[in-house]
Amino acid sequence: MPTVTYTQPDGTTKNIEVKVGQSIKDGAVNNLIPGILAECGGACACATCHIYIDDQWFGKVGPAEDIEKDMLDFAEDVKDNSRLSCQVDMSEDLNGLIVHVPENQ
Repeated sequence: MPTVTYTQPDGTTKNIEVKVGQSIKDGAVNNLIPGILAECGGACACATCHIYIDDQWFGKVGPAEDIEKDMLDFAEDVKDNSRLSCQVDMSEDLNGLIVHVPENQ
């Protein structure tokens, strides 16, 4: 099963197996990753699952679509590599993905 490394603002990391087709948000919520609140449950209706895709992975993950970009307007400290983790689905191609949890949601 592919893995995702969730990196906290203090630099600590946790490697989690995430099933193919499952969102990065689900992997975080199911494994109690701090800082990913996901208050809307993955409906792309809030920005509480905001993450930063590690620069080396952003090309594979790709940019947000328009609806996600609109929701990112409500997130704090948005960067070029910001995504909502509910909108990034795991695939074998993303095995080893590194994401960074923002300081605040």
